[in-house]
Amino acid sequence: MSILNVNKINPVGGGSTITIAGIASVTNNISVGNSVTAGSFVGPIEGNVTGNVTGNVTGDATGLSGNPSINTTGIVTATSFVPTVGQLSHRNLIINGAMLISQRGTSSTSSGYHTVDRFAVQFGGTDEAATQAQVDVASGTSPYTNGFRKALKITNGNQSSGAGAADYIRYRIRLEAQDIANSGWNYTSSSSYITLSFWIKSSVAQNFYGHLHAVDGTQQGYPFETGSLTADTWTKITKTIPGNSNLTFNNDNALGLEISIYGYLGTDYTASGVSSNAWAAWSSSTYTTDQTSTWWTTNDATLELTGVQLEVGSVATPFEHRSYGEELIRCKRYFNMVADGIEARSGSSRSEGVIGNGFFWQSTRMMVPVKFQVTMRTPDWTLYKKNGEYRYYANGQSNQTCTQNDIGLNGQEGLNSAHLNITNISSSSAAGMFFVHDVNAALGFDAEL
Repeated sequence: MSILNVNKINPVGGGSTITIAGIASVTNNISVGNSVTAGSFVGPIEGNVTGNVTGNVTGDATGLSGNPSINTTGIVTATSFVPTVGQLSHRNLIINGAMLISQRGTSSTSSGYHTVDRFAVQFGGTDEAATQAQVDVASGTSPYTNGFRKALKITNGNQSSGAGAADYIRYRIRLEAQDIANSGWNYTSSSSYITLSFWIKSSVAQNFYGHLHAVDGTQQGYPFETGSLTADTWTKITKTIPGNSNLTFNNDNALGLEISIYGYLGTDYTASGVSSNAWAAWSSSTYTTDQTSTWWTTNDATLELTGVQLEVGSVATPFEHRSYGEELIRCKRYFNMVADGIEARSGSSRSEGVIGNGFFWQSTRMMVPVKFQVTMRTPDWTLYKKNGEYRYYANGQSNQTCTQNDIGLNGQEGLNSAHLNITNISSSSAAGMFFVHDVNAALGFDAEL
């Protein structure tokens, strides 16, 4: 081995960079005023590193600061991970964004909440009603490979009279004000963000529109666009939304934020001068800019939605998949199906679901207390009933049948329980069981926003 001892190395030609083609091994330190380029570096590096590190780094990286991005296919190990924006779990402010839960049913031609929980499909001005349905995501598609198995599908009716000014159809998602107020989003700052992401598929190639609507204080709207979608192809849409000094979200359980995604919205609600991707004072005549009517005037056109996520921060993180059980409990805060005739076990010849055990207050009036599985959003819920057969049974007596019209409330509604009032039945027994008795009957409690 040869040893070269020098006091100083000057670059050739008065330059500022020394290039070493091989490996430079130094017992002590190399101190340079500008840059050092080498095939590899072994040992500690002190000072700033500008540019890309494409090789392996072993040892400590305590000097990383600023806003660097680290991309790796390997394993990152740390004592702790501390995000500066958002959180590691419970990031998604949307409940049932994977469309797993559908307590009310799986298909309907009515407007409103009728299939997938927490998602209303609303329409008006139709010549033929649209159909909303919880459907399977086809295997091999991008949402499927990302873990989504269900979607909420709209199938348009035949709008034979064309696109009317008051016609509309949309997905609608509503969030409590307190969930935004306590989310960690500094919503009055334009440098603080929330990010909305979702998967969408249309049978018609076109641009679709949506908006956010902040309802507290001076109401504000934020229109957005999907961009042109390719027909019959799933597309992931991401919208990063800044705060605004005019936004207000009360710390309460009332409606705070509404998100809409439109298949079509007529000109009664739109205007050509509306700017997308900007907050502005809310107006019922300027939801979005004018929308194309191609999808709306196409008979049986379809629109599908899944993977809806709203999170604090300027980046769309991978979807936060939650278990079926966890999503169901979250949904029951807003709609709690207590008994449904279709819940009977597979192969059973009966279609029964227990509502509760009751007692006779009078000879023709039965009281049935019901304890909720979770606390409802508000005690001002409404009773949800489906037309079918309901029955009362007491030991030693024949079953007695009643309908949904015989089921009411006793004026003792609450956040955690209800007191049903059942009429048109009679019994000599003091107590008995009340239950649904066919697949058409169902009873629940509705506290949706």
